[in-house]
Amino acid sequence: MQRRVVAVIFEGFQGLDLTGPADVFALASLILGESRGYRLEVAAVHPGPVTAGNGVATLAPLALDQVTGPIDTLLVVGGLAAPAHVADRQLVAGISRLAGIADRVASVCNGALLLGEAGLLDGRRATTHWLSAQDLGDRYPAVEVDADRIYIRDGHVWTSAGVTAGIDLALALVATDHGHELARHVARGLVVYLHRPGGQSQFSTAMRTPVPRSEPLRELQTFIDANPAEDLSVPALARRAGMSERHFSRLFTEQTGVSPGRYVERSRADAARRLLEHTGHPLDRVARESGLGAAETLYRVFRRHWRVAPGDYRRRFRAKQS
Repeated sequence: MQRRVVAVIFEGFQGLDLTGPADVFALASLILGESRGYRLEVAAVHPGPVTAGNGVATLAPLALDQVTGPIDTLLVVGGLAAPAHVADRQLVAGISRLAGIADRVASVCNGALLLGEAGLLDGRRATTHWLSAQDLGDRYPAVEVDADRIYIRDGHVWTSAGVTAGIDLALALVATDHGHELARHVARGLVVYLHRPGGQSQFSTAMRTPVPRSEPLRELQTFIDANPAEDLSVPALARRAGMSERHFSRLFTEQTGVSPGRYVERSRADAARRLLEHTGHPLDRVARESGLGAAETLYRVFRRHWRVAPGDYRRRFRAKQS
């Protein structure tokens, strides 16, 4: 049977959040045949042209209150304007109603904020664009946010990371509906990964740890980030901060949300990432200069923080040299 996908858009939405999944479903339908493929319908609070953040207008033939069931997949897109639309009662109420008649609900990027506002993520694990992860968790504390995942399925609710992750999400939906072989054919046709290696933290900028309130701890945080190869053990850091080890560890954890050891490891991992992006140093030198010591440690830490090997990361992200 043909599967019905209803995509919800709003003024200022991210265009690729819609067109990426749409092309996945379209190619799957081409391979399967129209009767077994997907039928995509686009809806908004009011029918008519809806302008994306990139200025391209998309026609939404249906108003949300005109959509009736059954729906196989409700797909809520995101965009820079999504946080403002959380206050749109018609939009949120429409999403909530349609979720009640849909077999599954999915969001792309920070469209997760709209699912959260509708109460659809309470008690569930979810992800979103790394820039919106803290906002999602702060607004909706009942949601368990995993900021590194490309997409997450929790029951009948699927959420995905930013922008192009909507393609990953749609491929996973196709694989669930029709098997991995079809999803593999679609991925090859679109020249994308079927299963993208690593998590989305490999695409983010420097780690986002809260800045301590204490001036000595702020100075110490700056020192750690600037000197990854120094002795950054708890005793050494406590001496530099002029505190006892116990008091230092407690205060640092309280004001940054992570233990000193965890922060140092993350800072060194970030330093290693910069070296991989901007130098051609061999891995053992990258490990030494980033304070990780040996290439084996570099590999282990990189896999833990970014779920990708250092060599693979360098091949994809190394800055071109003039």
